[in-house]
Amino acid sequence: MTSPPDDLPDDPDRPALSGATLARALVRPGSLWTSVRVPAVTESTNADLVAAAAGGSPEGAVVVAESQTGGRGRLGRTWASPPRAGLTVSVLLRPQRPRADWGWLPLLAGVSVGRAVRDLADVDAVLKWPNDILVGARRRKVAGLLSEVVGDAVVIGLGLNVTSRQAELPGEATSLALEEAACTDRALLLVAILEAFAEEYVGWLGGEDARPRYLAACATVGQRVRVVLPSGDLTGAAVDVDTDGRLVVVADDGTRTPVAAGDVVHVRPATR
Repeated sequence: MTSPPDDLPDDPDRPALSGATLARALVRPGSLWTSVRVPAVTESTNADLVAAAAGGSPEGAVVVAESQTGGRGRLGRTWASPPRAGLTVSVLLRPQRPRADWGWLPLLAGVSVGRAVRDLADVDAVLKWPNDILVGARRRKVAGLLSEVVGDAVVIGLGLNVTSRQAELPGEATSLALEEAACTDRALLLVAILEAFAEEYVGWLGGEDARPRYLAACATVGQRVRVVLPSGDLTGAAVDVDTDGRLVVVADDGTRTPVAAGDVVHVRPATR
């Protein structure tokens, strides 16, 4: 197998990110973010930070790659993006809260991405539990999240389609450009997302309840859904996300079942 290139060709429609500029915006006294690295090519930003976490790197490290050759989603799914067409970013956290609470971290990240997309890009965004951001009238996927635990650390990865063209996207996915977003500047979007996440995360560490904000943005709650689990399907009404970040589904017989993100293969809309 040949090694990936160390750099990428220039594309005036897809300008490069500047690590120095991002660091000036994000790495400040009192900030959550402690370092920003912008490799031209990497196999996986999550894998990079999983290795860094195992090696003792401090909380607040950010890796954002211009091109990713082996990106992963939940349950081994792949996430592909053309060079400089999106944001492929991971962050390293060492949360000082009980491990049982850590299921909220990807949900906080989803709230933060949705907030930045709505406020900066002026695109309607909702959350699909547990890890997708959907936009536009057709509610097509524009971003996905992946959370990985490494000892006392958590790595949160985000893939956001920014200027991807339809031919470059799988299935029903979309990009901010295709949704005629007011902003497709990746640097501005990244700073907005990370600033929003830092605010959510610090509040959560201090005991703030993020559930109301998550529920206000979550399109899954209130739907009839089919939850695909390794043990079989669960169909019913998605009525809540509980204090542990689990989706609560009430089946037709009235059985109330909370399901955790790590147990779920798919969550799909269901008909009777």
